Amino acid sequence: MDGIDTPRTQANLVLLGPPGAGKGTQARMLEEKFGLVQLSTGDLLRAAVKAGTEAGLQAKAVMEAGDLVSDEIVIAILRDRLAEPDCANGVILDGFPRTTVQAEALDGLMEDMGADIRVAISLEVDDAAMVTRISGRFTCAGCGEGYHDTFKTPAVDGTCDKCGGTEMTRRADDNAETVESRLRAYHAQTAPLIDYYDGKGVLARVDAMRDIDAVAQALTAVVREAVA
Repeated sequence: MDGIDTPRTQANLVLLGPPGAGKGTQARMLEEKFGLVQLSTGDLLRAAVKAGTEAGLQAKAVMEAGDLVSDEIVIAILRDRLAEPDCANGVILDGFPRTTVQAEALDGLMEDMGADIRVAISLEVDDAAMVTRISGRFTCAGCGEGYHDTFKTPAVDGTCDKCGGTEMTRRADDNAETVESRLRAYHAQTAPLIDYYDGKGVLARVDAMRDIDAVAQALTAVVREAVA
């Protein structure tokens, strides 16, 4: 995408979608297009632990004990991250919130910071098609380039188009049974979130079963309207 559409005010987005819906790919495109920063819960936790922040040290102790990091700690880590200069234009939240309780806590954080969630975008998918999409994925072990048995095969079988590597890997959980289970869990957890953001008048739905470019165009239109 050419150029950056800098938001007039801070534009914080929530990106909702099941595993394999293309959240990572689309978030990277939105980062480039609008000068935003993608924040995923896992990356936030790892960075805070590595930096040794107060919240990061709390998270480290919890994780080392084998427990789940509390919403309070995640919010504290997110608060620290949002205060950094590169988040001035806004962020794309991927993987948080996962529940309405987390969404309410996030709204409280945003209010404290004089900001808000401008739009929550739900990437809508067909579950049966998603099983095929995810279970066919594989990746070049050398450079991380992604491929698919049906939708994106290397020009030369077994050889990465990007780096020429010949070692390909598949995630152990990218199988039909596991994918079906993950989709059921996603819908059970996220349905209330979709209702929550719909009730606040900030929900947008995008058909994520189209090709990458079509989805990107739809997302760009949604974000552009939200940040205008």
